[in-house]
Amino acid sequence: MEGASDSQKLSLFYESGIYSFHDSKTVFVDSVRVLNRSYHRFSVSPSTYYSRFFKSPTNANPLSSTVTSSLAKRKRKPKPKEPRPLNETELIALQRHQEARPLLFAAHECLLKSTELLSALKSLKSESGSSTRDSEGGQHSFVDLARVEPQLEVTLSLHVCDADTDPHQPPNGLQDFPSVQCCEQKVLPAFNNLVANNTKDDAVAELLSNHYIIPRESCFYMSDLGQIRNLIPAHADFGFNLIMVDPPWENASAHQKSRYATLPNRYFLSLPIKQLTHTEGALVGLWVTNREKLRGFVERELFPAWGVSYAAIFYWLKVKENGSLICDLDLFHHRPYECLILGYSPGKVNNTDNQSELKRVKNDRVIMSIPGDYSRKLPIADLLLEYVPGLKPPRCIELFAREIMAGWVAWGNEPLYFQDSKYFVKKMDL
Repeated sequence: MEGASDSQKLSLFYESGIYSFHDSKTVFVDSVRVLNRSYHRFSVSPSTYYSRFFKSPTNANPLSSTVTSSLAKRKRKPKPKEPRPLNETELIALQRHQEARPLLFAAHECLLKSTELLSALKSLKSESGSSTRDSEGGQHSFVDLARVEPQLEVTLSLHVCDADTDPHQPPNGLQDFPSVQCCEQKVLPAFNNLVANNTKDDAVAELLSNHYIIPRESCFYMSDLGQIRNLIPAHADFGFNLIMVDPPWENASAHQKSRYATLPNRYFLSLPIKQLTHTEGALVGLWVTNREKLRGFVERELFPAWGVSYAAIFYWLKVKENGSLICDLDLFHHRPYECLILGYSPGKVNNTDNQSELKRVKNDRVIMSIPGDYSRKLPIADLLLEYVPGLKPPRCIELFAREIMAGWVAWGNEPLYFQDSKYFVKKMDL
């Protein structure tokens, strides 16, 4: 929204969750507001989404703190070690960081100067509500369940409108009511099966007494990597125009914290990106960390194996609710940003007219947001749609998904993870 005043941008931010700065390559995203556009009867709770930053500090025992402090004073500080010289890979990573640093610094300065936006971020806590779950069990491990109970079923409760074909025109005799809804239940295999909510309302999936909120017009396929080819459409016309991939890269932090199972890089070479691509092509978005070994693998092996041509890189810069970075920008092994590498997967038709009209992806774009839970990516689709070839609206799929977006297909071994009802609030007026 170039040329708009700050107050107009703020008003649009409250509605859409996206704030564009004067530099159109820099935006701030409130993930909760973006996600809530996918739901009708439920809303994502800021207190659970932003739990890492909304938790109140625990009251430490003053006596314990004093003892710890006095012991710390007695300890002799170790002599600082001489920094070892960087190896070739580390030097390349440092060079990439130095190239991106001015861009990231300038973007962060834009945020710090936007007093109205910073004030809006402070109000996030007051918008929080209580979770819809009170006494249910803890989060299930879908990976373990698939191994020990592969025949497990899920009960899907759909809110079906009697006037589903035209919700503005109720059946005869019911014109005094905006719509009449009933609940339809389906019992379906939970694993290796496409579970779809084809309605224009939220659905609720029940699995072993836990409830999961499924957004409108979306579906999920929960399986391991060996079953992904079941998603390949019979005809390329039913392929996907936007393909997001968030692989479980081998990661020391994820392994140590037992957050999720990771896979060696070679496993991702076999992803059927070409077969999933729509006839008119697809925009492919791949989340990567800042490990240089990983970046080199994507450029030299992964994109070529997929038949994807490089287009641009976006940076996700992570901040706290007060606008400060989650850690120092120049920390070598833990930087406050991740990268989204974008590329194009060619379709089966050479539509030159369509390609000439396709908007070129802006390189080096910076998206700032307050991060959610560990490994949870911000919803970025709105910022990519103008670059997607072919169908409008596009057919979208996320691989290795842990969350489901309205209108999307989500595949992975735990696509329901962040759909757990504990992350949601039920709207009281519905």
